[in-house]
Amino acid sequence: MNPALAGRFAALVPVLETDRLRLRAHREADHGDCYATWSHPDVTRFIGGKPQTAEQAWDRMLRSLGLWAMLGYGYWAVEEKSGGRYVGDVGHADLRRDIDPSLRGMAEFGWVLSPWAHGKGYATEAVAAATAWAREHIPQLRAVCIIAPENAPSIRVAEKAGFSKWADTVYHDAPIGVYRR
Repeated sequence: MNPALAGRFAALVPVLETDRLRLRAHREADHGDCYATWSHPDVTRFIGGKPQTAEQAWDRMLRSLGLWAMLGYGYWAVEEKSGGRYVGDVGHADLRRDIDPSLRGMAEFGWVLSPWAHGKGYATEAVAAATAWAREHIPQLRAVCIIAPENAPSIRVAEKAGFSKWADTVYHDAPIGVYRR
């Protein structure tokens, strides 16, 4: 990609830092790590249940930057501050899902971490940073997230971030909990 053009898109994404993590724009160089994350069965078992292809991971990265360009918010790539190791993705979107209750016009939070990063508190830390950013920059949008009922670790992360159960529904023929803050 043209480095000048890539830099313009990356400039749309604010950089957030926590004690251990940096949230930043996705880069072309993230593709291998993003694919490794999204193709791992432990990651996708509660998110569609099917490991993703390299093409789908690339699509996610492009969508992340597109969200920032179109909506002014989106997903960050998360990396360790010490060493820059790719941790996963966190952020918000309006994905216009065909779901009841409707989430249109709301900031739908999402997070996914590489298996090696599970159990270290990174999800809680990254979601807290994204939550603080959202409160300051998109306070007019209700914050929501959807989580498979069996995904206890993500439910705990959501609850720590102030989300509570709003509804139980079905999405893509699977039960899903809808949480709001």
